[in-house]
Amino acid sequence: MAAGEDSAGIILAEGREVLARPQGLIGSLPPDARERVRRHGIHAEYGRGEQVFRQGDPHDGIVVIESGMVRSYYTAPSGREITLAYWQPGNFVGGPEIFGGGTHIWSAVAVRPTGVIRLPGEGLRELSREVPDLALAIIDALVFKARCYSSLAQMLGTRSLRQRLAQVLIHLAQNYGMEEDGEVAVAAAFTHSEIANLIGATRQWVTISLNRMQKAGVLHQNRGILVIRRLDLLTQESSQDED
Repeated sequence: MAAGEDSAGIILAEGREVLARPQGLIGSLPPDARERVRRHGIHAEYGRGEQVFRQGDPHDGIVVIESGMVRSYYTAPSGREITLAYWQPGNFVGGPEIFGGGTHIWSAVAVRPTGVIRLPGEGLRELSREVPDLALAIIDALVFKARCYSSLAQMLGTRSLRQRLAQVLIHLAQNYGMEEDGEVAVAAAFTHSEIANLIGATRQWVTISLNRMQKAGVLHQNRGILVIRRLDLLTQESSQDED
């Protein structure tokens, strides 16, 4: 299937039901409520690589993605980064302190030109009281994020690197792939480094592993297009323990 704004993005999770998210935070609201929330918000644009917020910055409300894509990630004291997710339009980043307070516990960066609406914490609590549909949408979104991060923790704690890589490739094929003649072409341009950060590996390990899969006939890589030739073997790989 082709990617669209209903996709959550790229998340290390097992099972498509985990990623079945509610409709976008603002898009799910009735027209009057949607307009009221937009009036409260502040529109902003970010270029590729620009920080939306940094880990340790003062926390002030949430950021709703309207276009583009945002990567959320955690930086360890050692400097090592782990990607939590790549979020697409309709999702928000900046939780869990919805109404502000404290500091951000991870960072967010635009991975392509991105438009957002910032909803400042000041006034958002009162707005949620006055617009019940907004409060319900926030709860639904928080439940979805909790489900995603719970699955992420489970995958990192119980699955090998090989299994995690296979699962990410399956997710890319399901959400960004176009099937033709039994093969799935994935046009989403994610670098080996980005995939490595998502599964907790090195770029070199991902490159070597993808090259091995190519030699085995599982996939083919060509100028940013990833072609999955044997989705059945990837599915088998994702559940098979390492020797």
